[in-house]
Amino acid sequence: MATAGNMKDPTVAKKLFENLQSDLRLLSTEGKRKHPNVKEASEKVQLKLRTISAKGDDMLSGLVSASSEILQPFVQGCDTKNVKLVQIGLTAVQRMISHEAISITAADDVLNMLWGLMESGLEELKLLQTAILLITTNFVVQHESLSKALVICLRLHFTKDSTTNNTAAAAIKQLVSIVFERVIAEDNLKLPDFSVDVSETELKTGSSKAPLSLRPCAGDAYLLFQDLCQLVNADQPFWLQGMTEMTRTFGLELLESVLTAFPSIFSQHKEFSFLLKERVCPLVIKLFSPSLKYRQGAPTPPSPTGFDNRPFFPIVMRLLRIVSTLIQFYYNLMTTECEIFLSLLVKFLEPEKPTWQRCLALEVLHKLFIQPELVKSFCLSYDMKPHSTKIFRDMVNGIGAFIQSQFMNAPGGQASQGPQKQTDLQGSPPALVGGMPIGSGMSPPPAFMYRGVWIPLVIIIPQGQTRPTFPNVSGGLPKDAFTFVMSHDRFSLEMLDKVEPPTVPDGYGLSVGFYCLVEAVRTIQLVVEGGTPLTGKREKLQGTKSEIVEPKENDQILKDEERSLYEELVNSSWCGMLAALALLLDASTDESATESVLKCQEAYISLCGRLEMSLPRDAFITSICKASLPPHYALTILNTQGNMPQKGLIRAPSQDLQSASSEATDRSQVVAVGTALPTAALPVGAHQGPVMLTAKNIQCMRSLLCVAHCHGGILGSAWHLVLTTLQHLVWILGLKPSSGGSLKASQPDSSGAIITTAVLTELPVLSSMLSRLFESSQYLNDVALHHLIDALCKLSTESMELAYSNREPSLFAVAKLLETGLVNLSRVDILWRPVTAHLLEVSQHPHLGLRNWGAEAITNLVKAALAYKHTPPLQENLRLQASILAPLQDLSTITQPDIRQKQLQCVFQILHDNGDTLHHGWPLILGVIGAVTNDHGEKLVQTAFQSLQLVVTDFLPIIPCCYLEVVVTVASKFGLQKQELNVSLTAIGLLWNISDYFYQNRERIKTELNKSKQEGDTKVTYRSDTKVTDRSGDTKVTDRSEVMTAFDGLWMCLFMRLGDLCVDSRPAVRKSAGQTLFSTISTHGGLLEQASWKKVLWKVLFPLLDNVKKLSSTAPNTKDQSAEGNILIHHSRDTAEKQWAETRVLTLAGVARTFTAQRRILQGFYQEFPHAWALLLEHIEVAALCQNAEISIAAIKSFQEMLLMQKDETAFTLPTLPVKPPVNESINRTGESPEANGKSDNQNEAEETTGNEDYDIALWSAAWKVWLNIGTNATKPPEDSNSLYIPSQAFLTALIQTFPPLLEHIKTRFSVSDLQKLSGVLKRSLTVPVHGDSSPFILPAYPDVSTTPLQEATLQAVEAIIKTVKAGSDTMHNMYPDIFDQLMTYVDYGIRVPKFGKIETKHIGSVRGPTVDWVTMNFVPFAERCVKLIVDMYLATASHPTVIQAHVLQNIIKTFRQPLGLKYGCPSQSTWMLVINSLLSILNKGLPVARKHESEFSSMWSELALTLDEFLFSKNPSPPTMSIEEFQRDESLDCKVVCLMRDDILPYSSTIPLEFTEKVMAILNRGSIHATSSDSFIDTDSSRKLREEFAKTCFETLLQFSYINRSKTGSDSSLTRLAVIALLQRCQEVVKKYSEDEKLSGKCPLPRPRLAEMASVLKAVTTLIASLKKAPQANVEPLVWQHVIQLYPNLVDCTTSHSPSVCKALRDALWEYKDLLTPPTTSPLHNGR
Repeated sequence: MATAGNMKDPTVAKKLFENLQSDLRLLSTEGKRKHPNVKEASEKVQLKLRTISAKGDDMLSGLVSASSEILQPFVQGCDTKNVKLVQIGLTAVQRMISHEAISITAADDVLNMLWGLMESGLEELKLLQTAILLITTNFVVQHESLSKALVICLRLHFTKDSTTNNTAAAAIKQLVSIVFERVIAEDNLKLPDFSVDVSETELKTGSSKAPLSLRPCAGDAYLLFQDLCQLVNADQPFWLQGMTEMTRTFGLELLESVLTAFPSIFSQHKEFSFLLKERVCPLVIKLFSPSLKYRQGAPTPPSPTGFDNRPFFPIVMRLLRIVSTLIQFYYNLMTTECEIFLSLLVKFLEPEKPTWQRCLALEVLHKLFIQPELVKSFCLSYDMKPHSTKIFRDMVNGIGAFIQSQFMNAPGGQASQGPQKQTDLQGSPPALVGGMPIGSGMSPPPAFMYRGVWIPLVIIIPQGQTRPTFPNVSGGLPKDAFTFVMSHDRFSLEMLDKVEPPTVPDGYGLSVGFYCLVEAVRTIQLVVEGGTPLTGKREKLQGTKSEIVEPKENDQILKDEERSLYEELVNSSWCGMLAALALLLDASTDESATESVLKCQEAYISLCGRLEMSLPRDAFITSICKASLPPHYALTILNTQGNMPQKGLIRAPSQDLQSASSEATDRSQVVAVGTALPTAALPVGAHQGPVMLTAKNIQCMRSLLCVAHCHGGILGSAWHLVLTTLQHLVWILGLKPSSGGSLKASQPDSSGAIITTAVLTELPVLSSMLSRLFESSQYLNDVALHHLIDALCKLSTESMELAYSNREPSLFAVAKLLETGLVNLSRVDILWRPVTAHLLEVSQHPHLGLRNWGAEAITNLVKAALAYKHTPPLQENLRLQASILAPLQDLSTITQPDIRQKQLQCVFQILHDNGDTLHHGWPLILGVIGAVTNDHGEKLVQTAFQSLQLVVTDFLPIIPCCYLEVVVTVASKFGLQKQELNVSLTAIGLLWNISDYFYQNRERIKTELNKSKQEGDTKVTYRSDTKVTDRSGDTKVTDRSEVMTAFDGLWMCLFMRLGDLCVDSRPAVRKSAGQTLFSTISTHGGLLEQASWKKVLWKVLFPLLDNVKKLSSTAPNTKDQSAEGNILIHHSRDTAEKQWAETRVLTLAGVARTFTAQRRILQGFYQEFPHAWALLLEHIEVAALCQNAEISIAAIKSFQEMLLMQKDETAFTLPTLPVKPPVNESINRTGESPEANGKSDNQNEAEETTGNEDYDIALWSAAWKVWLNIGTNATKPPEDSNSLYIPSQAFLTALIQTFPPLLEHIKTRFSVSDLQKLSGVLKRSLTVPVHGDSSPFILPAYPDVSTTPLQEATLQAVEAIIKTVKAGSDTMHNMYPDIFDQLMTYVDYGIRVPKFGKIETKHIGSVRGPTVDWVTMNFVPFAERCVKLIVDMYLATASHPTVIQAHVLQNIIKTFRQPLGLKYGCPSQSTWMLVINSLLSILNKGLPVARKHESEFSSMWSELALTLDEFLFSKNPSPPTMSIEEFQRDESLDCKVVCLMRDDILPYSSTIPLEFTEKVMAILNRGSIHATSSDSFIDTDSSRKLREEFAKTCFETLLQFSYINRSKTGSDSSLTRLAVIALLQRCQEVVKKYSEDEKLSGKCPLPRPRLAEMASVLKAVTTLIASLKKAPQANVEPLVWQHVIQLYPNLVDCTTSHSPSVCKALRDALWEYKDLLTPPTTSPLHNGR
């Protein structure tokens, strides 16, 4: 149909006119026969329409003005009551109305027409349509006309036709709504304001006239609403005239629709608000009266009116809808009235009320609860008023009581309609057995079950059917109950067509009550938080900061009024809410319902936390905690928390635990069976049986995790409740801590927990949620974090106490402390001290697992804290770094090795990861590494040492130099530990590496140390806090700083630590440390300043010598079998004494070497050096005289070390010192002037330079004195053979070898007495025997011609003396005789082995194997060397007066006589050969000197004659094994002696004593005839040993000096006569004896020696006779010739000899006699002619 807005369109207007023309024609056609008046009117109006249409300008205005006339035919047609005419007329009227083409007059006509039709009962539906169009199209119908239209519809509503009734009802509702919409439209029009005072009295009386203060439309609405109240109250209307009847239910519906749709009208117009207070509220209260008075089960009181006073469902339902509307929209207008209404609602919840009435009240309350502002107003207006009813509290408590009552009675209540269900059928739903679904494809419906009462969770569909509120799982469960705000149709408030209350489905009331609570929580949350409620946060615990509730952030801007409101909201509601929610949570069998309850509790926890209301917060947390654990757990664990309010029915104390457990498993499936965690509050064995967790327990655990995660900032002291519960759950589920503090499912065998497959896959999720819970603690504020840490510490303390009673503790708290600490490193200063302090306590616990986790937590925290990027960086924040490392160091106080192992492993990891950033944390780290004692095992020591090795190898360059001493100290500690020898040795190697590092980086270290010293003592104090031992022991830092630079102090620390290691109880450590110490001093000692060397001497070297000496002297000399173990130890090291001897050797050698190498610097201490020198020499002397061969030898070698320098190198001069003494500094400190100091300096330098030589001599004189003491005492023969100690050859050799270099230093003051003392030492040294066991290794194999080392050293000493004396002054030349005497003594040793005291010895030549104790030296090679020295020395000094005066030559001859006399009897044949040759050489040089100084040599000649005689005619025959060549060699020597007499003695007979000459001639005489040495007949070897050449030489020498060749003198003739006669007599004896023996021998020839002797004699006779014949006869005495002639007969007797050689010699002799057969003549004869 066209609308009025389209009438401006000509086409629309034309169409309307055409339709009207058509209607008129149709009307005319239908009425022309029976109703001509209708025809005439129609035709007339047709003409009128053509006229209006013909104008064409404004057809609509023309049509409206003529509308009354135009409608006349149609009205007349309707008046005819003809159906067709009525239909045509109504259609045309509706067309006119719809085009707004009627006027007010026309409208009245239409209404009259409609009234008539209504009364006639014709076209009732058309009538309603027309009435609706008439009123809705425009405003032409007002006031009485409007009232008439409304009455028409109202009367049609009460017809007998249901269709008409229903249509009329809808029309009425629409029209009523239109009436009030006109008011809104009217109010929106900008009309002039006309304010008229209203009299309440007039308003109360009621009238058909609207108040004058209202505008027209408002007046109509006022009158309409007034009459509706009248009608509902069964009174007559004032404005709606003509009403015959009106139902109360329909009136209430109309009232409700108006109140619901147009609250603004009532709030803007006080006339309407007056109606609310004065008409509506009393009406509602009046109608509620039966419901208030009615009590279920009580007899109904008689009604005065005779009516039934029971509550009528349609009325009560509609009244509650009105009440709901009034409270929702008009609360501000009717605060007092709303209080009444709310109290009524609460009363309706009482158990005595019918169930449907209680459910209706719940639905109303639900509507109220979903409006935050309304709830807020309730609290402000009632609960917060001092003397007002606590409406909001009563509402919540009423709902809670209702819910609890549901489990006390049957689901429908006692007044529920229908047959009562039996109790036994209520215990379990038909589809459930034991809480589990049965049957194919069936799932348990959502429900609550408590105390045997099973109540499903449902919603209502109209028609009374029921279905679950939440669809089945297959249909998709809503994730969040907050999003399901009862948006479905209500059960009863929407059942407007019901007259009797329908049957309330089981569980409907509980379901609505449940959602009331849900909405109440949501609303309170919206009010307090001012935003959307917490929805969906439980799905993922992301750990973002936005999820963490901080209690103070929003509260800071809260006004006092707002805060009071929020607190009152919570205070008014939490008790009842907790009681109901706890019951629902306990009774719930559905996951979604449980989730909703949990979220409600979570919301309350959040609100209470925000408002700092700890009591309700803890109560709700306790509820969730209880629900997370089995019933008996909740009773035993959480009830110990104390003072938690138990409002309402949460759990009956008398409830049997077994039945509670059984019902809990019925509600939810058992998913885990585990063991109970013991607690200190319960006795041992209280939890012996298994405990079961259901799926709901796990769900509550998730909720608890969500609470802690999202609201951790407001939990405060409740953290302990939460964490205690989580700990028990984790224990039951068998989750064990893993790395980093996270929890992981343990192996099935280890925990004893039985986990279903469903939960098994969920355990990692729970573990992850737990981890994220503590990870989210990084977003907590500091106070909240402290609450969390305190709770964890308290929980851990309880576990520790439990572990003391030998019960297995939970590691949950320790693990989570670690996890919390790891994620809060950004504020490490806040948490570090409480966390680590507690973990340290845990680490000391005797329980292994607990202790290990404590240490694990500390080490992980320290590593993470060091790796964290702090601002400022950690190396710049010394205090923080020290705080972080302090717990790690505190672990050192714990003795358990497992803790120390973790600590050291942590240190090693820190070095790997953060070593480059430690900086000032190094002392703490090194302190941990160095906290090694002998109580620790090998593994600990090795682990710690690995860290130290890493420090030394990788981090020395980055360690601040002020902490390098700590490195040295720690390394030395590892050297001193006794557990692992290899570690000790390697530690000493590290010290050597450290020293190299000091040397290579000396400049940088010096600079940094000086800079650190200038910056103050901060670092020193900090270092002292690290409990690292001071580097210098008893040396004060202040004293050291005055005399020693920081760099030297570093070296001093290194030396002292090595010195400590040098006296370790283990020999290998001592040896290595000693070598390292002295190598370090030798290599790097040059870096020290001169003043520092004084410290080295008196603080390191000499204390070391003293300590080693003391320990060495007290070491036991017995074998330690236990120490040896399975290791084979050489016999030289098999006792502690021997091992300490090695140490003493090493120490003494090192100190001596240091003195030698650094003597230039050490001598800078001009006053102290002599004392140090003497002290060292004293140590050497004591060591050398020690009865340990190794020590004594080493002492001598150390002595040698000190003497290796040349004299020119040791000369001390101050100007050449590398470092001058700090004289200026000391003088400046005393206050003297530099000028005075300079003068004194020059004077001192001059004085010291002049005294340098004496200074040096004094030092070496002390050394000489020590040498003499050593030599004298060491070579002193033992008095008692029982306590026998004989110095070794090596020692004596070393001692003697020391003398030549020493002599270089003392030769300027070496005197004769010194030489004599030296000689005594040398002699005694040579006489010291060798032990038989060691002789094969020391003595040369006999008869090897070589000297022993000792003899060689002695020779070198003597040669050094000789050299020194030769080069010395004349005074020193006086030592020649003593030197000769010393050498001659040594020569005598080669012949006669000396004795050493009373010790019995055997000569080396007689020893066959090591079968004797002591063996003497083989002195032969040594004596021969001395012979050579004597020769050389005498040849050089023969003419020296001292040598002449001391009769040196005589002494030499006397000394040589012994070996020459022994000749073949000498120990070595080479000796007499050497001696005779040497004697010949000496005599060649000495005889001229003797002849020159006859008086000085008078006594020499007899000694010489005796020596020559004993040599030429030795008593010892030649050995039988001598070869011809050897014999000839020896004979040639004899001939040399004869030649000496011939050439050097006899020609000078005039200057030689006669006695000597005679002895010489006798010798020659004796040698001229070779005599055999054997008279045996059988001697085959004697012939070749006759000295024929010697005899010939002697004989020729005799003849040479006979009268044959010289003039006859007295002496000569006498010498010659005696010689010839003696010769002839000996020849005669030999010849005569030969002749006799040959006769006796017969045919057997004589021995060859006899034949040789005979031949020799015959040759001598031949030669003599020939010589006599040649000599002047005057020189030959007659007696000589007589003897020659007397010999002849004997010669003739020999002619019978059978020896060819004898015969030949005899023939030659007889041939010479031919000249003697005739008397001689006076003329000389020549060859007998």
